[in-house]
Amino acid sequence: MGFQKESIMELVSREDLDHLFAFLPCRTPQAWIEEALKQEEVLLLNHCYLEQCAARTALGLMFRCPDKPDVLIKMSKLAREELRHFEKVHTLLTKRGYSYKIMKPSRYAGMMHEPVRKKEPGNLVDTLIVGAYIEARSCERFASLAPRVDEELGDFFSSLLKSEARHFRDYLTLAQNYCDEPIDGRVAFFGDIEQKAIESEDELFRFHSGVPA
Repeated sequence: MGFQKESIMELVSREDLDHLFAFLPCRTPQAWIEEALKQEEVLLLNHCYLEQCAARTALGLMFRCPDKPDVLIKMSKLAREELRHFEKVHTLLTKRGYSYKIMKPSRYAGMMHEPVRKKEPGNLVDTLIVGAYIEARSCERFASLAPRVDEELGDFFSSLLKSEARHFRDYLTLAQNYCDEPIDGRVAFFGDIEQKAIESEDELFRFHSGVPA
C-alpha cells in the first residue's frame, strides 16, 4: 500500500514537516481521507486542475511584479514545476482510464481569497500568504494519502512532497519581504479561515474540500 512513513521521511525532512504542520491550523480530518480513498477519479481530476491553477498563479505574480527579482525567480521556478506536475498527473489519470475535464472548483480558494486586501502592498502580501496555505495544505494531504493508496499513486504523491514544502516556504518568505511589519497577524487571520474551510462540512468533494457532508 504505497509509501510507508519512513520512505516519506527520506523525501522530506522531519524539520520541514514539523514546520509545515506547525504552520497549518489543523490536520486533515480522517473523514476526508476516507472519502478520498473512495473517489480516486475526482481526486486526480481536481489535482490536475489545481496544478494548472498553481502555475497560473505563479505566472500572474511574475507579470504583476516585474520590478521584484526575487518574486520573478521563485515564481518562474514554481510555475515550471507546477506544469511538470500537471503533465505527470495528467499522464497518470489517462493511464488509469480517466478523461481529463475541469469540474466545478471547491469553495476553498474562494474562501481564502475573498478577504484579501485590495490595496498594495496588502494585496500582494495577502496573496502570497494564501499561496503558502494552499501549498502547505496540498503537501499535508499528499503526505496523509501516500501511505494509504496503491504503490503507483503513493509513489507519485510522495514525489511531490519536497517541492510542495519548498513552495510553501517561498510564498511565506516573499510575503515577509514585502511587508514592513511582521506578517504573523495576517497569517493567523487566514489560518482561521483555512481551518474553517477544512474542518466544516462540505457538500462538494475536492482535493481541498472540507469534511464530507
